[in-house]
Amino acid sequence: MRFHIHTYGCQMNVRDSEAVEALLVAAGHVKAADEADAELIIINSCTVRQKAEEKAVGKAGNMIAAGKITGLMGCAVKRMGADVFKRLPKLDFAVGPRRFGLIPHLLNRIAAGEKGILEVGDDEVPTGMDAHPDVQRGGTSGMFQSYVTVLLGCDNRCSYCIVPEVRGHEYSRPAKEVIAEVKCLAARGVKEVCLLGQSVLRYGIRNKAWEPGEPNASGLTEAFPRLLWELNQIPGIERIRFTSAHPKGCTDELVRVYRECPKVCRHLHLPVQSGSDRVLAEMGRHYTRAEYLAAVKKLRDFDPEFAVTTDVIVGYPGETEADFEETRTLMEEAGFDNSFVFKYSPRPGTRSAALTDDVTTAEKERRDQVLLADQESRGQRRNEALVGTVREVLVEGPSKRNPKRWSGRDSGNRIIVWDVGENGEWVKETGDLAIGDFVSLKITEAHPQILIGVPV
Repeated sequence: MRFHIHTYGCQMNVRDSEAVEALLVAAGHVKAADEADAELIIINSCTVRQKAEEKAVGKAGNMIAAGKITGLMGCAVKRMGADVFKRLPKLDFAVGPRRFGLIPHLLNRIAAGEKGILEVGDDEVPTGMDAHPDVQRGGTSGMFQSYVTVLLGCDNRCSYCIVPEVRGHEYSRPAKEVIAEVKCLAARGVKEVCLLGQSVLRYGIRNKAWEPGEPNASGLTEAFPRLLWELNQIPGIERIRFTSAHPKGCTDELVRVYRECPKVCRHLHLPVQSGSDRVLAEMGRHYTRAEYLAAVKKLRDFDPEFAVTTDVIVGYPGETEADFEETRTLMEEAGFDNSFVFKYSPRPGTRSAALTDDVTTAEKERRDQVLLADQESRGQRRNEALVGTVREVLVEGPSKRNPKRWSGRDSGNRIIVWDVGENGEWVKETGDLAIGDFVSLKITEAHPQILIGVPV
């Protein structure tokens, strides 16, 4: 059967979609050229925000109306359960985040005449996920990059977040399984892996990731730094990223890995959400403003150029102007390289949904714009400090905005672009530089979101 997958949401959903694609191909199905060519459409859904869920459900409805065999997978299925068939009565199947490994089997049942199949479950170990590490994708952005899920679920239980309800308790994949997958990817030409987890620095805390007696040449005692150290030894892998992090995971052992393992990228996405201790406590974030800033300082003391990015929520219930100003001052003190600002909206099933959403839409928008303007100035300053330095860049290909330029990222995940001429002459002159190659660029110009360089 020819299939096509639509993915909404985070990197973990992208990774899950890739796993489903690999499982379907291994089962004899064929990836369609596009949606129109497909007999089967699978929509991987997100429910972190209402709008994302509505997009996925709407897309499924359109595919059903077009006469396609249609399945919905992911977080929205877990949230809605059997109610998904009230919204989409003619949906062929619906699968929760930890049961997508069953999809090839469900297609056999559909071929036998079944309809309206629901598989949600609360499996600790995802069914079918990466059972065979040799069944892998080429990568997410091309053959040179790939996501690798190491931690599923979340036990942090932040007041505003529905992820623990839809993705379940934390489960750390066995380290030997992750290492086998990354070795397989390296053999297929992947140069950069990004390790995924809702709070990835909690890897190995709820369940053991390492078996007793497994060799430990690093001498590290914490599960995640030890995993990073082992992945750093794999030939062919040149860069290791991971997301997202929590300040309590910024330990001395993590800093040691950054110091000793050159493949581990000098960038950490460290969501802060608020700079007010009162709001942080209400959110259930389990750290204070001072503890968060101490984590950033530990990284920057090791390397002043270390890139730290973050997520922030404005307009959380009860957030006063004073609370908001504390967020502004924290962001300035932390000196974030980039920030992603979200306007609070309640999600059913979360603790904060019971609170009065008392910050007006207009005020949320104002605070959003203030923080974005602050970040523009801050990003400009951080980037200007890099002018004149030489950065090693992993080539990602032509710039989306200007085909006369190519684009790539340095270890700090900064986007760097450079001129290649009308027809890519510079690329040709230097021996057909290809996507996935490394190039050294001297930074000549800085902007808040990108850097511009020239080859050296």
